Formats: sequence, C-alpha cells, structure tokens
Amino acid sequence: MEGERRVPRFAPAEVSVEPLADGGMILRSPQALGPSARCVGDKLASWASFMPHRPFLAERDGTAWRRVNYEEAHEAARAIGQSLLNRGLGPERPVMILSENSIDHALVALGAMYAGVPAAPVSTAYSLVSKDFAKLKSCAEQLTPGLIFAEDGERYRAALAALRFTGAAVAVSRNPPAGMDVTSLGVLRASRPRQALDDAFHRVGPDTVAKILFTSGSTGEPKGVVNTQRMMASNQQGCGQVWPFLADRPPHVLDWLPWSHTFGGNHNFNLVLWNGGTLWIDDGRPAPGLIERTVANLRDVSPTLYFNVPLGYGLLLDHLERDPDLARHFFAELDLLCYAGAALPQSLWERLERVSLGATGRRPVFVSAWGTTETAPAATHVHYPLERAGNIGLPLPGTAIKLVPDGGRFEVRVRGPNVTPGYWRRPDLTAAAFDAEGFYRPGDALRLEDPDEPARGLVFDGRIGENFKLTSGTWVGVGALRVQAIAAAAPVIADAVVTGHDRDAIGLLIFPSLAGCRGLCPELGAEAAIASVLAAPAVRAALRAGLARHNESAGGSSHRVARALLLAEPPSIDQGEITDKGYINQRAVLTHRADLVARLYADPPAPDIVVV
Repeated sequence: MEGERRVPRFAPAEVSVEPLADGGMILRSPQALGPSARCVGDKLASWASFMPHRPFLAERDGTAWRRVNYEEAHEAARAIGQSLLNRGLGPERPVMILSENSIDHALVALGAMYAGVPAAPVSTAYSLVSKDFAKLKSCAEQLTPGLIFAEDGERYRAALAALRFTGAAVAVSRNPPAGMDVTSLGVLRASRPRQALDDAFHRVGPDTVAKILFTSGSTGEPKGVVNTQRMMASNQQGCGQVWPFLADRPPHVLDWLPWSHTFGGNHNFNLVLWNGGTLWIDDGRPAPGLIERTVANLRDVSPTLYFNVPLGYGLLLDHLERDPDLARHFFAELDLLCYAGAALPQSLWERLERVSLGATGRRPVFVSAWGTTETAPAATHVHYPLERAGNIGLPLPGTAIKLVPDGGRFEVRVRGPNVTPGYWRRPDLTAAAFDAEGFYRPGDALRLEDPDEPARGLVFDGRIGENFKLTSGTWVGVGALRVQAIAAAAPVIADAVVTGHDRDAIGLLIFPSLAGCRGLCPELGAEAAIASVLAAPAVRAALRAGLARHNESAGGSSHRVARALLLAEPPSIDQGEITDKGYINQRAVLTHRADLVARLYADPPAPDIVVV
C-alpha cells in the first residue's frame, strides 16, 4: 500500500511502573537485560574471527573510499596496544586523542582499550577553534596522558605545542610538525604483539575504564566522565534487545557525529561494531560549506540506519528536496531515521515524510532516544512507530528511570549498569551527581506522553534549570516553546533561544535557516549577503506571520512570543554556544549575547526587531 511504513522488527512497547509515595514513579522494561560482552575488544576479536573480510570502517580518500576490514582492524589494534604498553601507558596514563573521526583515530582508540588503557578523545574545537587552548589544557591536566595522538601533526601543531607541559609522547599519522619529537603511527602499528598484551587484555573486565569523555564545559571547565566496559557493553545489549532487527542484516551507517561525544562515539560506533556492520565515516558536518560533503558521501552510500541531530536533518533536507536521485538513494535501504540531542521540530518531520513518500512511496520510520554522556549514552529508546515528533521512548532493559515530582514537572534520575561510576579524579563531582539511592541526576525533566497508558513512552520536558519566570510570575517552558516556534515559522528558523527571564514578555534570538530564507527571496540571488537576506521583507513577513499563528493557539503569556531578532552571526563553538554536534546551549547564548537581549527589549524597537 502506498504510504505504508516498512517497520523493522521491534520489541513490544511495554513498561512496568512502580508508584512512589511522593507521587513519582520508577519505570523499567519488563525484559531482563541479557548477558553482555566482556569488553569492546572481545567484539572486535569475535568479528575478526567470524567475518574477517567484512568491511568495518571506511573513510573518504579523494574520490575513492579507504576501507579496513575486521581482521585488519583487530591486527592493528593489537599492535598499537602492544606499543602503548611498551611506552608505559596503563589505567592511570591514558591516550589523549585530538583528531577528527577517522580510521586511524578508531584504531588508536581500539588499541588502547584492548590493552586496558583508557582512550580520551577530546573535542576538536578545543584544538582547532579555541584561541587560548584553556579547555584543552584543562583536559590534559586532568588526564595526565602518556601519549597524545593527532592524525595530521601540522594541522594540530599549535595544540600540540600548548600541551608540551604534559611531557607526553606524541604520535601522528602524517605531516610531523618540524621541531617536535613525534612518533609515526606506522611505528606503533609495526609492534609485534607479545604475551604482555595478551595478559593485559585478559585483565580487562566490566569495571575497566574504557574511555574518558569530556562534557562540553560550556559553563565551566570540562569534566571527564568515566566510561567503563560494562557501561558500553550493557548499553549495546539493551539496544539489541529492543531493536532485534539489528540481527537481520549488518547495519550500514554513514555518520559524522564526533567520537569525542557519546552519541557518535559510543552509541553509533559501538552499534556498528556490536552487530558486525560497516561504519562509513562522514567528513561532512551540518554547516554551510560542509553539508555538501555529506551529500557527496550519500551519493555513494545508502545507509540502513541514519542518525543525526535536528540541525543536521534541516540542512540535509534542503538538498533532498531539490534532488530526487539523492532522495531515492538516501531512502532506498533505510530501516529507520533516528534523531536525538534536541527535539525535532514537527515541520522537519513532515518534510522528511514528504520526501520519502515521493522517493520510495513509503513513510520513513522515525525513532529517538534519550540519555547523557554519563549513561553511555542511551537510557531510553523508541522501539515502536511514532506518529509525530517528541517521544523519546521507554527504558532500556536493565535501566531504571525514576521520575521525581519537581514543581509541576518530573525530574528524571537513572540507575543501571550503563551509568557511570563517576568523574575522572573528581570525587566531589561524583558525590554531587547521585541521590541517596544511587540514581544519577542529569538535571532533565521527563513526562509520560499519556499517564493512562505508560507504554506510549516518555517525552522530554526541558532542563530543570532552563525554564524561567516572567515578571508576572508565570513560568515559561523553554523546551516546548522553542520547538513550537521553529515549526510555526518554518522555513525561517534553524534554531532559536528563548528570552524573557524577569521581563514582561517572551522574545526569541533566532539562528536563521539561510537556505529557507533565501528561498523566500529568490530575487536577491544566491550570492546575496546574509544581512540583505535577513532584512528582506518576505523573510520578515514570513517570520511575523508564523509567530502570529503560533500565538493564536498558544494560550496565555507563558507561550506567546512578543518579539524576535534574526541573527546574522552563527553560534560560536569557542564561546560554548554550540557543541560539535550542533546543539545550541541556551545559557551560553544568553550570556555572550546579553547586548542583543537588551536590544530585543528596547523601546521603541529598532528596525531589525520583528514585533509580533
């Protein structure tokens, strides 16, 4: 039937609910968590034995793709692991990785984990965007690394120079920087594995620290989240139980999400490894000038699973809608589309449906999930077809979700084998992160989509500390309002920050969708300056009309938008306004653009302020 979904095999949508005396509840999956693999290295060794020649990793090498199969990856990981042991690395002397996603990055990380050495991939923004390297130095001071890896030594020259104080050895794949004592990755890969490596590998267990992943540090110095082998293995076991279709065919995933973050580095990378699939490393990004690389890669790869953040889907849609051949290739083999990290505006959902219907005659299956760096990352997963955006799923097997009443909302807390034991060398932060019953407190709010039918899943209800009051005393729910406004004013808004704390009315600082705005004023031409596009009468009229429609159905002052300002300057990674993954940090934007907030509320309003 035209328009039907090709739904993959999912576990039944079921949940058990334990009421609590304070009006809260604990949610669990009725499925018991099955036995997990001992460690990442066991999965790599298993596939190297069972399917040695199956491609594991692929990356763009000019016009072709460089591939590494499971046997080659296993051999390289063992050689690198032996080299790290030869250099005295171990549980207290990690490997610090500065590079972008790549085959060499993966092999270094796998080699470290194989030998029981923690791998610590650090956001490339700390090395390539930052001017003072303050966050990079903070990470290094906390880690005390035994080796620092940067694939392109010249590209990371300044960052490596800033880290000389560590005394760590440096390894590069190519372009060793002049004047620095560095080791070639080829030398590390040439080591012959000995008994010491096998002994170290057999000592790796569920409690062994596999990775140290740093949170973004947008409101302070980065903190290192301990990721154990148990966390990652149990998380993939739970994912496989609610997504049994993963066993039906090896997944093919094209992914750009950075491995310094848990979404790309744990969920997506490990999902491919656990299920014997192929990970095509996307060298594109959801940004103008870089999304074109993703598009070029999608002309070569038809993924079976696709993961992205809402910003990434928005930019990709601009190309899918214009190019039917690209759309057919993209949707041809897809089992599902997954979004996470931020709410997907319903307008993007509907655009993706329209493109898929036009390309294949089928509606795509959308899923989402929720979790944090501290939960490795998934605590919930959608494993049932959704009708609209917003649902984040049900608890994974083995994971307990506690909802605690908090001023009309429910604060979420998490306990399970996927939860971190704490922060690297920071017992003070560790103690503050857990409640008396050992539940981790991420600071988010969740609610049941339907309290009478808990199996319909959970909905993200914002950050506990993000909502604010107007001067009238009315609370504003930032998360829901942001998504509603983006959808109402499509195609003008890519993302928005909600303002109004201790003010009379709600405002929006808007990061525009330049492709959407240009489409409203084609007479200006494709090369028109951003300022000219944002000032175009058609763009301002579309924004005003969309927000007016939103206000008509919004109800009271807690949802009505009074003013908006289109921003020509994109969010800054260096200022913590946006992460590598494309997530906007509301607090950082409000802090660094306080002058624009003041301008937004000035009377009489300036000509560039859109008054709704």
